[in-house]
Amino acid sequence: MFKWFIGLDKFVPALIITIILARFFPGPGVYKGVIDLHKAGDIGITLIFLFYGLKLNLRKLRQDLSNWRLHLLVQFATFVLFPLLILPLLQTIGKSSANYLIWLGFFFLAALPSTVSSSVVMVSLARGNVPGAIFNATFSSLAGIIITPLWMGIVITSGSIEYAEFSGIIVKLVLQVLVPVIAGIVLNRFLGELSAKGAARLKLFDQMVILLIVYRSFSESFYLKLFENTGSVDILLVVTGSIALFFVVYATIKLISSKLKFNREDTITALFSGSKKSLIHGTVMAGIIFSEMAGTGVILMPLMVYHTLQLVLTGIIARRKRNQLRKEETPV
Repeated sequence: MFKWFIGLDKFVPALIITIILARFFPGPGVYKGVIDLHKAGDIGITLIFLFYGLKLNLRKLRQDLSNWRLHLLVQFATFVLFPLLILPLLQTIGKSSANYLIWLGFFFLAALPSTVSSSVVMVSLARGNVPGAIFNATFSSLAGIIITPLWMGIVITSGSIEYAEFSGIIVKLVLQVLVPVIAGIVLNRFLGELSAKGAARLKLFDQMVILLIVYRSFSESFYLKLFENTGSVDILLVVTGSIALFFVVYATIKLISSKLKFNREDTITALFSGSKKSLIHGTVMAGIIFSEMAGTGVILMPLMVYHTLQLVLTGIIARRKRNQLRKEETPV
């Protein structure tokens, strides 16, 4: 399992190191002056979505619309099944609970879009429907810009987050996310090839911005001692909750795929694309939605854990499915 942890995503250790730095050196993350990491993070968020729009080719996206049942299942799992599994728990626990921020983090995780790169990689590894994975990952990322804030609006407008006005959050999301994406899409026909050539550098930039936001968020939480009441029991809750959430969604998608009589390739795509959540979207959106909240680091905990677990678990499953197919193809 450790081999998968390191081999699948070397970015995970970087996240852990960043959190450790925030724990022992929170100062730069809370300082607001000439060198303000909050402003730098806001600029980084805008550029991430501008570059994301540059990479989108809507003509290619339209080419795979025919497999609508697969797409509908993946989007249903991503934006309906996930949130509906967590929302009743969040409402039952209530804001007065000591673990409220953790459960709010689980709901935020549930409302996020699917990943792009890792979904496609896992589907390819397991020999699934790669074009279907690309379509759903791209569509999910676009839809999440609108759907994620709408889901979060349920808890925000209900008074769960009293300090933030939902309308103000929407304005920030439009200016920092939607407008840059649209601008990038418009510029795709002129700069699309250039962005494709620089994909590796753009990915590195994305990761650097994520690390900046993670450091900033956890620095504030550590500085305000919000983790003092977070013990081993809470960490165990996050880990077990993430594992349970993954397998409940995975099993539900598998059951529905069977009922819909999907072939092997489409089933794999539905399983891997529908059970994943995007760390990039989650981190940058948290930087906007919870920008005025001191507990962003605590809220991000479930996403960090789920991101790691989904890489490990889907990596193991994908490898097993590939080996199983090889055995079936090998003549006796």
